[in-house]
Amino acid sequence: MSWKLVAFAPKPIVQAALATHEAIDEWDPEVIITGGEITDERPNDWVLEAYFEHKPRKADLTLIAGLFADGAPKLVAEELPDTDWVSETQKQIEPIRAGRFYVHTPDHEPDWSEDVIDFSIPAAQAFGTGQHSTTAGCLEMLDAMKRRGVVVRNLADIGTGTGLLAFAAMALWPGAKAIASDVDPICEPVVVENALLNSVPLGTAPGTLAMVVAEGMDDALLAGRAPYDLVIANILAGPLIELAGDFGDAVAPHGSVLLAGLLETQEPAVRAAYRTAGFRLAARLVNGDWSILWLRRRPI
Repeated sequence: MSWKLVAFAPKPIVQAALATHEAIDEWDPEVIITGGEITDERPNDWVLEAYFEHKPRKADLTLIAGLFADGAPKLVAEELPDTDWVSETQKQIEPIRAGRFYVHTPDHEPDWSEDVIDFSIPAAQAFGTGQHSTTAGCLEMLDAMKRRGVVVRNLADIGTGTGLLAFAAMALWPGAKAIASDVDPICEPVVVENALLNSVPLGTAPGTLAMVVAEGMDDALLAGRAPYDLVIANILAGPLIELAGDFGDAVAPHGSVLLAGLLETQEPAVRAAYRTAGFRLAARLVNGDWSILWLRRRPI
């Protein structure tokens, strides 16, 4: 990437712009968006950066400005030195510890401690939305579910992205059948690459991971594998609400859904939709501004 557009704004404004970006299905994959706080000492001051392979044109400015609902902050174009920005980004991103999980980029050393589950996920794939606290929260909740005796023999990770949450669930329940899906076809080779990097077996047999490209639950293999003991969905509040009925049909009685990608302010609407679909709250945690919900399907 040889240029970037930079916008400084308060945390809620940048988070909203990142959420808007995530919801755009046909976003140009060559335009990379990242966001986060500027320093630990100023947690409410955030920056959004958009990377381009060319000097930003008027259309590029309009594209990035369109992510901001109430008018964009000042956008500044900066030329970048000839650098391997993937490697540089990997060096700058600190590993995540959540429950028994340790997630890092390939630039960091793994943790082979006996009580640690280690995953290596390249930075350009694992981060950059500004919302990785939802992933960390899901990892923590999966660990809590395992410690509380939840048994999973059949699981699905909807909107998998990098595949990380599916990998984590498979590590906790290694004999389970597992399937991951995403609406974005770019994710399929990403998941395969990350599975190979982390020695996660691919396939359709128990203990292996199948990957499909699908919108929500709209896939023959996804539907055919139901009912599930666990469905994971770290996406956005709107799609989570839309999928509540589908998840209700796909999850076995006493089975679980793990929901994330919703702001704490959006939690009541999401919980109401899942209560209507037959779920009850088992546990919740808040990581930053984000709610992570574990709900269980009521017996029929």
